[in-house]
Amino acid sequence: MDKTIGSAAEAVADIRSGSSVAVGGFGLCGIPRVLIDALFAVGATDLETVSNNCGVDGAGLGVLLRAGRIRRTVSSYVGENKEFARQYLAGELEVELTPQGTLAERLRAGGSGIPAFYTPAGVGTLVADGGLPWRYNADGSVAVASPAKETRGFRGQEYVLEEGIVTDFALVRAAKGDRHGNLVFNASARNFNPLCAMAGRITIAEVEELVEPGELDPEQVHTPGVFVQRVVEVGTAGKGIEKRTVRERAAASPVSGPGHQPMEG
Repeated sequence: MDKTIGSAAEAVADIRSGSSVAVGGFGLCGIPRVLIDALFAVGATDLETVSNNCGVDGAGLGVLLRAGRIRRTVSSYVGENKEFARQYLAGELEVELTPQGTLAERLRAGGSGIPAFYTPAGVGTLVADGGLPWRYNADGSVAVASPAKETRGFRGQEYVLEEGIVTDFALVRAAKGDRHGNLVFNASARNFNPLCAMAGRITIAEVEELVEPGELDPEQVHTPGVFVQRVVEVGTAGKGIEKRTVRERAAASPVSGPGHQPMEG
């Protein structure tokens, strides 16, 4: 039952070229940074990633992207990454854009053994009708377009059929985890991490703090260990911020009025 692994390098050592990998996080929040860097060091190429976004330039999945290691990605939001846009428009990267809620449910469905489900999101658009450019040719023409999807009416409303996602591996990050693989996520890091953890055939979790079985309150566990095969403790160092916003220092209040004397102390 002890699922702990001694290092991130050992945890990802069997991720081979051509693997599909679900990766948790939202922007740079809650991303499995240490595992991504370890995967980069492994040298695997031709990867298919499933993640809300594909990192940013030089961070997160952006590290793999910049090195040309990602062949295809299924994502919802692809901004904040100039290299992503360049590769996509140059025909170097295949991109399946998916509505954010649909992507979340596709991951959950895959992890729950549900092959497909109907949703109203995307009905009447290219998401359902097909024709979204998945891959361009170098001259800007469309090389691969999304296929049309099955639609069906229920109670007078139209729905589109979306397939569940199951990947070879999943990489996630948690605030706490025990040796049995039970995970607790902190605040907004509990976004796509639990869903990606469900979707991977082999799920690898990097945890900031490793605790012994029984120390986690069962009522507080977000992802049960049944979905997790490997756990590696990584600490809290190295967290990134996409856009640092700080409040400017307030100007000193002007002192006015006759006879004003400064306070002493």
